[in-house]
Amino acid sequence: MFWPGQGGYNALEPTLPFLIVSIYLQMQGILANTQKDIDSHLEMGKKFLAAGQLADALSHYHAAVDLDPDNYLTYFKRATVFLAIGKSKSALPDLERVLEIKPDFSAARLQKANILLKQGHIDRAEHEYKTVLAKDSENAEASRHIAEIPILNSLLESAKLFMERRDFAAAEQELSKLIESCPWDANLRESRADCYIELHEYFKAINDIKSTTKLVGDNTGAFYRISDLHYQLGEAEDSLREIRECLKLDPDHKMCFPFYKKVKKLVKQMEQARQMRNEGEWDDCVTKAKSMLKTESLVHSYVHTAKSHICHCQAQAGYKAEAVKSCNEVLTLDSHSVDALCDLADLYILDQDYETAIEYFQKALGISEGHHRAKEGMEKAQKLLKQSKKRDYYKILGVSRNAPKKDILKAYRKLAMVWHPDKFELEEEKKEAEKKFMDIAAAKEVLTDPEARQKFDNGEDPLDPEQQQGQGGHGHPFFHGFNPFGSGGSFKFHFN
Repeated sequence: MFWPGQGGYNALEPTLPFLIVSIYLQMQGILANTQKDIDSHLEMGKKFLAAGQLADALSHYHAAVDLDPDNYLTYFKRATVFLAIGKSKSALPDLERVLEIKPDFSAARLQKANILLKQGHIDRAEHEYKTVLAKDSENAEASRHIAEIPILNSLLESAKLFMERRDFAAAEQELSKLIESCPWDANLRESRADCYIELHEYFKAINDIKSTTKLVGDNTGAFYRISDLHYQLGEAEDSLREIRECLKLDPDHKMCFPFYKKVKKLVKQMEQARQMRNEGEWDDCVTKAKSMLKTESLVHSYVHTAKSHICHCQAQAGYKAEAVKSCNEVLTLDSHSVDALCDLADLYILDQDYETAIEYFQKALGISEGHHRAKEGMEKAQKLLKQSKKRDYYKILGVSRNAPKKDILKAYRKLAMVWHPDKFELEEEKKEAEKKFMDIAAAKEVLTDPEARQKFDNGEDPLDPEQQQGQGGHGHPFFHGFNPFGSGGSFKFHFN
């Protein structure tokens, strides 16, 4: 036999048997190298698995499976690693492949049954356990689970019945027992979350729904529900974070996208209102808080937050009537709002109604005994009440406690024109006018001096020698006694 050439027989051309032998030897070499690579990957996978480096072990088992797709043990080892890293969905196809190659491999079938049971496929798991027992009737694990199956089916029926009857507490108990045996069943967790929501245990509901995002791929509905629950609880930042997870899976999601825009807007408004309040921009704070109410007017937490900002900022800005109304609205929403009680108390201090201010501070301290602002406010109101029974410079000039300097000077000039002693001729009237004029002048001096006014606002009279003893008052001209008429002699006062 020879290879026919163009010029007949050619001794240099290889014979057919030679080629066959050559190809055979090459194949044997390839197979030897392949088996060597497979053994190497399996050995490395075993070492990494023993060291707990599961990701590295998995990569070597992937390589071994690719090189030898018909070796059931390699699939079984990879399935073991998948289970160790919590990827039961990936382990299940490997175990099914093992059983295709070797149907009598009981260890793989038992693993498959366990996964099916944890996933809530009770009937399929039962079939696999019975197959194991048909080959090995003494298998303790399979026998234990077979005995458990009727109990699980009974619990499932009971849970459904309780849900229909709206007995959510009883349904939750049955579902919790089921989940102990079927922890990877997303439907059971969603049902239990529904029970928790009805029972107002929202954080437990969030945890159950959160777990379904790992059990079900691309679970946009779960992320929407979690975001909505956080939103209803007043946790806008957490809500925004979860709704973004939904949009990562589907940027145009018909429910997640509009909800994302609303939550994002509200979070921004909340931050701006908080910042303006902290920086003392009272009017802007009120405006931004009102815009919050336009964005969300139903959820209690956000309405309470917005109205609390309005109450505080209006009070600080001195809008008494509006602030009293706003603060009472806050107390209607939450009668235990210590901040609203303190804001109202501060308003009554501005109105020089110290008794009412003290009542509100007492209510605040009754709710929170150690509240710093309420304690300080109470001490201040009590000092001011005591002070008001002596001389109240604001009342003398007839101005509010938050009156600006220009209004204080205006009131002073007006009263000084009326009570100037030179305008009175009778000695008795002149003495009374002098006393009035001294009070008016003293009020002007205290209230137009920032340091002295601050002392007075804190319950100290800078012109009262008794209060200033031991406080370093000797360095201030007020603390030597104040007399606008000087020392002796007649006083002449002229207005331009």
